Amino acid sequence: MAIKKRWIALGVVAVAGVAGYVAFQQYWYYLPGIIGRLRDPVLPNHPVTWAQGPATAPTGPRKPNVVFILADDLGFNDLSFNGGGVAGGKAPTPHIDAISREGVTFTNGYAGNATCAPSRAAIMTGRYATRFGFEFTPAPKQFERLVATTTNDNGTPGIFDAAHEDEVPTDANQLTVPNNEIMIARLMKNAGYYTLGFGKWHLGGTAGTRPEDKGFDETLMFYPGASLYGRTGDPNIEESRQDFDPIDKFLWANLTFAVENNGGQHFEPSEYMTDYLGDEAVHAIHANRNRPFFMYLAFNAVHTPFQALKSDYDALPQIKDHRLRVYAAMLRALDRNVGKVMAALKREGLDDNTLIIFTSDNGGAYYVGLPDINKPYRGWKATFFEGGIHVPFFMRWPGKIQPGTTYAKPVAHVDVYATAAAVAGAAVPTDRKIDGVNLLPFVTGAPPADAPHRTLFWRSGPYATLLDGDWKIQVMDKPMRKIWLYNLANDPTERTNLVLSNRPEADTMEKELRAISATQHKPLWPSLLLGPEAIDRPLSYPGKPGEEMIWWAN
Repeated sequence: MAIKKRWIALGVVAVAGVAGYVAFQQYWYYLPGIIGRLRDPVLPNHPVTWAQGPATAPTGPRKPNVVFILADDLGFNDLSFNGGGVAGGKAPTPHIDAISREGVTFTNGYAGNATCAPSRAAIMTGRYATRFGFEFTPAPKQFERLVATTTNDNGTPGIFDAAHEDEVPTDANQLTVPNNEIMIARLMKNAGYYTLGFGKWHLGGTAGTRPEDKGFDETLMFYPGASLYGRTGDPNIEESRQDFDPIDKFLWANLTFAVENNGGQHFEPSEYMTDYLGDEAVHAIHANRNRPFFMYLAFNAVHTPFQALKSDYDALPQIKDHRLRVYAAMLRALDRNVGKVMAALKREGLDDNTLIIFTSDNGGAYYVGLPDINKPYRGWKATFFEGGIHVPFFMRWPGKIQPGTTYAKPVAHVDVYATAAAVAGAAVPTDRKIDGVNLLPFVTGAPPADAPHRTLFWRSGPYATLLDGDWKIQVMDKPMRKIWLYNLANDPTERTNLVLSNRPEADTMEKELRAISATQHKPLWPSLLLGPEAIDRPLSYPGKPGEEMIWWAN
């Protein structure tokens, strides 16, 4: 009997072990979130108290404020300013449109990169992120493995580089911009500005890498590349989960609904994330109304996961597709909160003395499964086609920038740094190459004859792009060689590849691209993922034989 019981016990242990193994194989990508919540639990909400500036306004002239508003994964066609908009204009964006209408629209505004973190690094430093090795978006290794090993909808799996896995830290928050880079907050702080950071950071999350370590006086931010907008299962929130997307699966499994105030412990916001950030930005404007301030307001809208307030969702019954309606409702909240900030500046009497800059970190994402968000351009986030890097880009400064101004020559995210420095009366560093320029001379008064940039450059591992005047070349070296050459003056939406019909131009451009690439820094950590992405359709749409694809390194 004892032997029989022992065998039964061993059998139970074996079954439990097999069950545990199967469960681990199915849910191993939940580990980062589980570990993170154990290590740093989310506290209940508590009020944020902003440090109060002077009680009275200065009697003499004061320096202008700078408010930089950054959207996340906003498609070029998501805004209604150019006659477009989500679902054919069924979700208008009047407050964001007003920045364009009342200031300057850069019709050829370019992102610092085609993905989140390198683009933000370029904004923060005024330099190509590849100049200091911040080439890839920090992400947990479990994320990279999940995305690489999930078969794409056209049957093509990604490539995971397990041989270099040990060279990437387990904690993605350790992946950061080098400390010798002078970020925009430090530049503005040294010029006498009070510096405020809100929303998504994604440039580190450990001691020495956080925003308060980089020049921000006060922050209300989250460090990862995405966040929940509210509690899952909240009856006041509508969700859309993209089961076809491995990125979406990872985010739902691991994200929290939390922020940190000045590097303190995580706590839960008191309301829907986009509204929370907007409302707290309004409180901070009031607290700092009597001193010059620089505000970095980095909304996570409209990045996945898709969660919208039910009230915003219910306000859009004209949109029938559930996923698109949730997306449009998220955009509605983003626009509302941009409006809150603009109204607060007017209410405090700061409107005429504030430069507002609005843009998106990159184009709309392939993996959300929505067509037309980057229309009329081809490509998506994580491609160097125009859909990935050609972004909405506006500046507004009453009395300085004439309403309704348009500027057509290429400008870029790296220009935010030098432009803000000029407003503050600060000198940009001279001991390193600053790729950005001050844009104000080009949009106030008679613009200089020369363009702000002769060339613009982007790189992500074996895939790089150069814009030189009207010509644009994209070169992909792995896993196969491919070149795209376009004349954007004649073909702004990149429909006709001229590489075969104009080989001399392609050779000249590729030589110049490789020369610039050789001057960039080696990546600070290796890319583990090489993933395929269709250029002309979103994920979840059926693949087509022979369709064009790029392979994105991260």
